[in-house]
Amino acid sequence: MSTRFPVAALQLGSNPEGTAATLADILAHEAEIKASGARLVVLPEALLGGYPKGETFGAQLGFRTAAGRARFADYFRAAVCLDGPEIKALSQMSARTGATLVVGVIERAGASLHCTAAFITPTSGLVAHHRKLMPTAIERLIWAQGDGSTMPVVETPAGRLAAAICWENQMPLFRAAMYAKGPDIWCAPTVDDREIWRASMRHIANEGRVFVISACQVQPPANPPVENWPEDKPLIGGGSLIISPLGDILAGPLGPEPGLLACEIDLASLSAARFDLDVSGHYARPDLFQLSVDERAKPGVITRR
Repeated sequence: MSTRFPVAALQLGSNPEGTAATLADILAHEAEIKASGARLVVLPEALLGGYPKGETFGAQLGFRTAAGRARFADYFRAAVCLDGPEIKALSQMSARTGATLVVGVIERAGASLHCTAAFITPTSGLVAHHRKLMPTAIERLIWAQGDGSTMPVVETPAGRLAAAICWENQMPLFRAAMYAKGPDIWCAPTVDDREIWRASMRHIANEGRVFVISACQVQPPANPPVENWPEDKPLIGGGSLIISPLGDILAGPLGPEPGLLACEIDLASLSAARFDLDVSGHYARPDLFQLSVDERAKPGVITRR
């Protein structure tokens, strides 16, 4: 199989009409994805299920409101199960287009929610998932933490893929653990639309000597307005981009509108990029620094018989 092929970021926002409408928006890009020839398409963080920016769920320190609990119940119902119809529909689209998908979802797991990246291949459907290890700030109110059991580098027709969700990309030890697994492409589903985020993406590409595909949501200005947010400013402004293993921008950033951002990459260029920097190999100093990673699942209840 050729090492040279197109990849893409599909920049979309969660549809305010709900998960079914968001899924329909994704599927509406099928012909465009197929025409692009993309072997890999990365979609934003929390696309299916939603990123409720500005929502407080009625929570204040020491108490919660009934209205906030009702809003959370609605949010919980909008989440998806990894064996549910939404992932099945995306698996079918992957098969029809020939594109591996890495898509951000809000995953329902028992009575808890996880911010998750699902890996879907054309031949096998859902093959792996990564749960965000550390929800940021008030995200901790609604999302559970992931553990080391969902930190895969996945072999796909598009190469070896890793996923780091939004501010996980700013966890140096997580990056070190994933670099050691030898990914070719670093998938970064996000809702961070800031210029500093794009600088971080360029740094990670250059540090890890990997291709980086950052896919960000887009959300229009809030109606009604969100407290302490400019009324005419998009809630999430996009900025998806694709970066080379030396930190050069290959495509993007996109503006604050939906779109498919695609360009060609060549995995054969990775060995040349790593000539002078392999942070897990010849540029490491294991005599001085070692990282211990626990990849065991950590259930709250263990039953032994």
